[in-house]
Amino acid sequence: MQFDLILIRYGEMAIKGKNRNYFERKLQNHLIKKLEPFKETRVKKSRDRMYVVLNGEDPHAVMKECQEVFGIHSLSFAVKVEKEETEIKKASLYAFQDAHNAKTFKVSSKRADKSFSIRSQDLNHKVGGYVLANTDGVTVNVHEPDVELKIEVRNDAAYITAQDYPGAGGLPVGTTGKSLLLLSGGIDSPVSGYLTMKRGVQLEAIHFHSPPYTSDRAKQKVLDLASELAKYGQTINVHIVPFTALQQKIHQEIPEGYGMTVMRRMMMRVSEQIARKREILSLTTGESLGQVASQTMESMNAINDVTNYPVIRPLVAMDKLDIIEISRKIKTYPISKLPYEDCCTIFVPKAPKTKPTRENANYYESNVDFEKELTEAIEQTEMVEVRARQKTTGEFDDLL
Repeated sequence: MQFDLILIRYGEMAIKGKNRNYFERKLQNHLIKKLEPFKETRVKKSRDRMYVVLNGEDPHAVMKECQEVFGIHSLSFAVKVEKEETEIKKASLYAFQDAHNAKTFKVSSKRADKSFSIRSQDLNHKVGGYVLANTDGVTVNVHEPDVELKIEVRNDAAYITAQDYPGAGGLPVGTTGKSLLLLSGGIDSPVSGYLTMKRGVQLEAIHFHSPPYTSDRAKQKVLDLASELAKYGQTINVHIVPFTALQQKIHQEIPEGYGMTVMRRMMMRVSEQIARKREILSLTTGESLGQVASQTMESMNAINDVTNYPVIRPLVAMDKLDIIEISRKIKTYPISKLPYEDCCTIFVPKAPKTKPTRENANYYESNVDFEKELTEAIEQTEMVEVRARQKTTGEFDDLL
């Protein structure tokens, strides 16, 4: 005996009313794309549910992939059998035994096909007795069971599920628009990207690269971070901006205390231009309020002055330890910790302004002509398409 299906349960999608079909189609397409390596699987959608037909593929390997698709609240393996008492009992025992270490259970039956001769309550007793007779150290607990065996007798067959597996939650990627993620090599920005994608946003990313001060390894590190994020959306376009000339001019012409503020403002200007070219309507950053000098309320206010694009900041009220916990969960933490620094770590002032003003930033910038450097940075930006789990060099494998 084996599992035949994986049942998909929606979360927030279930309350989308007239738009629900749109969200379901997006989810179905994401699942089909995600499961391409499993050639025999089929993703089916009926009126009130979605499910993956396994056709002999490894159920646990398929389940792992499905758990990385946003829009799914929970999933369960299902066994499909003939509407016959003995087959239902055997399938129920098989499903229960797959839930390792379970010591208590209950049985919940539902007869969608009213012509089935055994009533739901009687079927509960028969299946429960069979499981008890064929297991050791297992008891029934109808209030808080480790496993709830669910039996649904439909017109075509009987379906048995046991353990529920958590899904990624959120909304299918691409259902709520696009955003450009300012992706550094640190811990915060990949987590910010992940949380933004969870709200159904399709991401592109932008990275500011400053050779020779930052190395090709630092650039590769960012592409590997994008690869991890792409697990949740298949493909992420990363825009690599040559930032050296701008940084050098800022360092030479802007008072030291305002260097970080002006650098961030230049990043916003470039990001807005790239976003406009790509028909993207917002920017996403990894800023967390008060974490560093450039992330105070005053700094954010001064930096935002140069763009009228919405700036999404999912981490703004999160503690660093909470951010690290998510980064470990999504497997970006080991990459972020690699010792290859980004452009934000060079020309760092000894005493950056923690309370810069828009007026001062505008005044200092007005004394310097950055137009040539800004134009060249935008024109020379390189776009790299990064796919899920794509290892573009493999040179870091021994460090992860």
